[in-house]
Amino acid sequence: MTPEQARAEESQAMARVLTATQRVQSAFASLQSQFPPAGDGHPSQFALTTFDAALQELEDAQAAFDELLNDLLDGER
Repeated sequence: MTPEQARAEESQAMARVLTATQRVQSAFASLQSQFPPAGDGHPSQFALTTFDAALQELEDAQAAFDELLNDLLDGER
């Protein structure tokens, strides 16, 4: 792998982490709006599921980024 390819792969992995973080923020804001003072304190199943999925994607993106960095540092990519 060339240094340019490694940087491109690293950039893509970081972009995935950033996108996942933004989705968690958005899902959290949606969930938070369902609690007082704006909401009734009973979050919808959709909001809970969306938040859970966003958290899972963030965890997966972070793990993939960590694996990529470890491979790059070990010279395996």
